[in-house]
Amino acid sequence: MARAVQKRTLETRARLIAAAQEVIAEAGYEAMRVEEVVLRAGVAKGTFFAHFRDKEALLELLIGARIDSELDRIEALPAPADVPAIIGALMPLVAVMITERYVFDLILRHSGAAGKAEIGPIAQTFARTDQVLGMWLALGPFRKDVTPALLSSGVQAFLIHVIALHFCALHQKQTLQEMLADLLQAWLLPGGTGA
Repeated sequence: MARAVQKRTLETRARLIAAAQEVIAEAGYEAMRVEEVVLRAGVAKGTFFAHFRDKEALLELLIGARIDSELDRIEALPAPADVPAIIGALMPLVAVMITERYVFDLILRHSGAAGKAEIGPIAQTFARTDQVLGMWLALGPFRKDVTPALLSSGVQAFLIHVIALHFCALHQKQTLQEMLADLLQAWLLPGGTGA
């Protein structure tokens, strides 16, 4: 009997996730409404809240999964040998983060930087990104006067910085890639040859 309940619970959760993905595909993340998700999933609103604390909890799960999918792809790549290769490898991840301003704001709120007590799917992707970057930076021709972990933290900080500037009308003179290249060259290369 317990297995039947567990199976039904997992199926309901999967229907809610699938319904949310449909709504997002049609209207975007910010426009997703719990009411529309439960209608499409064919469940009561209370059932939604039995599975997810709120709309953001579901979105955090979905966005974390998209980021993890990109990290799977990134992890399979050979270690980049220069800054342009790092940027090229990271751009699909950036594309997820800039899908909508709302997505970027949600990522920031759930990154772990906001001092939340729980470590959710998005915060876990930040830790995973740090590990991947750290491995790359340890292998490449990058600065050796600081640890790869510190270099990796800097790359993530610059990444968040340029994404924030991407959404700011005052900073549209350079592309996101150009801004990131300037910052990463100065941060990662011996002698910092940034513009």
